[in-house]
Amino acid sequence: MKKFVSLLMGVTLVTCILAGCGSGKEETKAETKAETTAETTAAAEGAEDHSDLKLTIYSAVFDDETQAICEKFQEETGIQTDCVVLGGGEILARVQAEKDNPTASVWFGGPADPFITAKEEGLLLQYESPSAASIDAKYKDADNYWTGIYIGYVGFVSNNDRLAELGIEAPQSWQDLLQPELKGEIMMASPAASSTGYVILASALQVMGVDEGFDFMSQLNENVLQYTERGSGCIASVISGEVAVGICFCHDAIKNQLEGYEDLLTVTVPSEGTGYETGAMAILADGPDQEAAKIFYDWALTADCQNMFKDYGAFQFLTAEGAENPEAAASIADAKTINYDTAWAGENKADFTTKWAELTGN
Repeated sequence: MKKFVSLLMGVTLVTCILAGCGSGKEETKAETKAETTAETTAAAEGAEDHSDLKLTIYSAVFDDETQAICEKFQEETGIQTDCVVLGGGEILARVQAEKDNPTASVWFGGPADPFITAKEEGLLLQYESPSAASIDAKYKDADNYWTGIYIGYVGFVSNNDRLAELGIEAPQSWQDLLQPELKGEIMMASPAASSTGYVILASALQVMGVDEGFDFMSQLNENVLQYTERGSGCIASVISGEVAVGICFCHDAIKNQLEGYEDLLTVTVPSEGTGYETGAMAILADGPDQEAAKIFYDWALTADCQNMFKDYGAFQFLTAEGAENPEAAASIADAKTINYDTAWAGENKADFTTKWAELTGN
């Protein structure tokens, strides 16, 4: 694969960028030990004590966000909770490999497309959570195999200094990415390796139509310097000035923009319309901790849980009733979005990624 960047390189470039998408051979294990204070807190609040239970979660959200969520859940329930942070595509591969001997019981975060694949392969448990009743039907599986916890728009992040050197403005449309000045100046995640990359591809196909969309991706390939394994891996290269533009999730770009790069980075959303990820959650079929998994599932669909996300640089739009969307994402809240068909994208993933690889040689 001529345009591929390893996860190790992405992590080395900018250690502060750890997204909820992508993959690699590294994993981060955020373990929380059961504490006596957890039982005390649960008892004090009149909550049922579940300190005899334990739970392992595969998480595709930020490391520090995952750590905080696991610790808060354990504090409130007494359930000993271990969380392993991986990319969305890597979680699917692991769940497939562990089908006959599952380690985890919950898959938390990352685009819904691989969840659809997992559902088709019988890897998810059907569960109708009472907490999901108020969530819009387009953000959850019709058969109750997964539920959306956040929505993240596809967009562009640009290095203003590099654009000035090239004599162009930040891209405002999909077609702007085809400017000759941007040859070798764009990075994005690989649709074949990253769930983020696949949402980008599926968004283009839905905005433009399948035939025109693949023609666009073929032309875009001429301007792409490299395809990364991790969804936000391109942002490191935009910050360093290696490339001028990254195609990614807007919330990942905003996180980095607010970490001291307000003057350097510009975040835009294509004017023709854009797609989005529905960050999903599911209980794994035959997982060892089904009771604890259902307790976590119900809790993660509450405003109390989801309002924590923004405290750790997760600036997606939220699904829980009463949850407060982050002010940091207000600039893109009114962006034009398509009615992204998650089911269609998931059902066609194998065919579309194969065709993309053939067209681009990656």
